[in-house]
Amino acid sequence: MKLGILGLPNVGKSTLFNALTKAGAESANYPFCTIEPNVGVVRVPDERLDKLAEMYNPEKYTPAIIEFVDIAGLVKGASKGEGLGNKFLSHIREVDAVVHVVRCFEDDNVIHVDGSVDPLRDVETINLELIFSDIELVERRLDRTRKLLKGDKGLTAEVELLERLLAHLNEGKSARAFEANKEEKEILREIPMLSGKPVIYAANIAEKDLKDGGASNGHYRKLAAFAESEHAEILPVCAALEADLAELDEEEAKMYLEDAGIAETGLARLIKSSYRLLGYISFLTAGPKEVRAWTITKGMTAPQAAGKIHSDFERGFIRAEIVSYDDLIACGSMASAKEKGLIRSEGKDYVMQDGDVTLFRFNV
Repeated sequence: MKLGILGLPNVGKSTLFNALTKAGAESANYPFCTIEPNVGVVRVPDERLDKLAEMYNPEKYTPAIIEFVDIAGLVKGASKGEGLGNKFLSHIREVDAVVHVVRCFEDDNVIHVDGSVDPLRDVETINLELIFSDIELVERRLDRTRKLLKGDKGLTAEVELLERLLAHLNEGKSARAFEANKEEKEILREIPMLSGKPVIYAANIAEKDLKDGGASNGHYRKLAAFAESEHAEILPVCAALEADLAELDEEEAKMYLEDAGIAETGLARLIKSSYRLLGYISFLTAGPKEVRAWTITKGMTAPQAAGKIHSDFERGFIRAEIVSYDDLIACGSMASAKEKGLIRSEGKDYVMQDGDVTLFRFNV
């Protein structure tokens, strides 16, 4: 999974990135201190994998990972190259989803590029730049398809779709909000539209506002209502707090959170939000050689999941031997789960479930 962290300059974007990844990207109180995108890889915390490691004492422990890309602050006019914007926008096209950091805290010591805190204005600034960039992309695709239409009348439906999409974007609406049927969505997948990326709004609030989940923060409430209207995820987070936590070891961080009355780190909550947003689940493989978590899309069949391990597993798929994680832990061992008849033999039509502990049988 690859997540792009973006927002206006000085909203806490790089501070949050540093805290999440401990990658040490430069963070300073002036615009464009991030020129090239910083990349950090983070392991996905999974207690289930820890328990399996205790059970098997494996040679190798391999959690799922998330790659975070910290993209330089965007400003009004970015789609036309303002603030080196075009260069930054190109980096967003490569991510699976966008974490849009929005400033929802007041602090006279931290400069705001527009002079005041207004989350809805800030979101609109970014969203419009993404939409403007998409308009150029769709116009080029439409011109090309119209030329091809002269020799291939089968492209009529695509031209009509692109014309409808262009009109939608020109109204200042994001590609996420564009209605399309199944066949049309297949065509649109070929166009890497920025405003079509799934989004999590990370509302950067003060630490004192975290205890009630941002409910007492007026800026957060406005942003939450907007996110709900977009069917987007929203996550209250305090970048400054996350930066402090990043300096502590695991036990100290846990005590810090307990003292602050906060249940989970921003990273843990962000990972859950991103899995929910993208429709991802994890299946697990376990044995003395390795315990590992594999990220797949919800709805994948057993052969498709097997293909995530190796294409030969999918090509020569025979069956999947599966026990649910909860059943395995309750039994204490695979042998005990087998004795109790809890290991199932599943075929090609089986739809994988989150937490399936799986052994694939294949022959090529």
